[in-house]
Amino acid sequence: MPKTPKIALLLRLLAAIDEGRHTLESLKTRLDPEQPPSTRSVRRYLATLADAGFPWRYDREAGTYVFENGYSLRRVELSGNELFGLLALKGIATSLGGNIGASMDEMTEKLTRVSGGSTARVAAKPSVRVHLPSPHLDGERSANFEVLQKAQRDRQSVRFSYVDKAGTPTERHVDVYGFVVSGGRVYAVAHDRGRGARRVFALDNIAAVRIAPQRYSVPDDFDIEAFAAASVSGIMNSGDVTHVTVRFSPVIAGAARADRVVRDRTIRELADGGAEIDYAVADPNEFVRWSMKWGAEAEIVSPAEVRSAAASLAHEIAARYDRPAPI
Repeated sequence: MPKTPKIALLLRLLAAIDEGRHTLESLKTRLDPEQPPSTRSVRRYLATLADAGFPWRYDREAGTYVFENGYSLRRVELSGNELFGLLALKGIATSLGGNIGASMDEMTEKLTRVSGGSTARVAAKPSVRVHLPSPHLDGERSANFEVLQKAQRDRQSVRFSYVDKAGTPTERHVDVYGFVVSGGRVYAVAHDRGRGARRVFALDNIAAVRIAPQRYSVPDDFDIEAFAAASVSGIMNSGDVTHVTVRFSPVIAGAARADRVVRDRTIRELADGGAEIDYAVADPNEFVRWSMKWGAEAEIVSPAEVRSAAASLAHEIAARYDRPAPI
């Protein structure tokens, strides 16, 4: 019979101490009913937990091993904000499907189960709706995502088939640096070995993912948050930023202030209740398309070339609507 790994025994020991009712002999059976460890081994495991900072003690009166008063692995008190964040993460992960959603469901169930009745009731029927575009991964995409995630964790290169936006099929050999979930889609940010440059790949267009033998290191200066910070979608990154100023009418100024579309921005309040917001953006054309969602209540003020691009897009849209609707 194979020997139980030490890490498994330590986890079982923590759970047993948390129960607060085990003597030294019952700890042995709790750790491994088939092959109980020796007294010496149990004491060694207890010393390992103490060295790691777990505050267990021996209750001489009861003859059991317990944690210090107030310490428990089972009870987790979640504040309203913490629970809100947990439920938001659960919603996002569940929309991705596959093992990610299942894992978040399991974690949420465990946390709410041990957090007390009121928290569990709130989690069962939350009063806050987080409205986000919901990506959903079918079986094939979920499997591909799992392989890519494993490769990224293990720093293992991957190969896959890819179809770009023009519909051109290619074979890619990449080192995955991280992932962005945006606009209902999942993207892998990676170094493309064949092109010698960083690229972003939509998971929808990836197929036949397989692990390659090459290993890699993520550059010290790469940070997925910084990579996505100046892009509306989180996937456009040229290394340079353009400062674009938009004037918002009083009607939607409040919503514009709350919409943190990019990380770096400066807000200037206007006398009429409107606002001018300067955004540091990675891709001006992407930003122009985003600004159109505000309709006539928003106007790009500067720079001139970005304002001109917005005007051209507006004329193109107007011309399309001047034509009869397609049948």
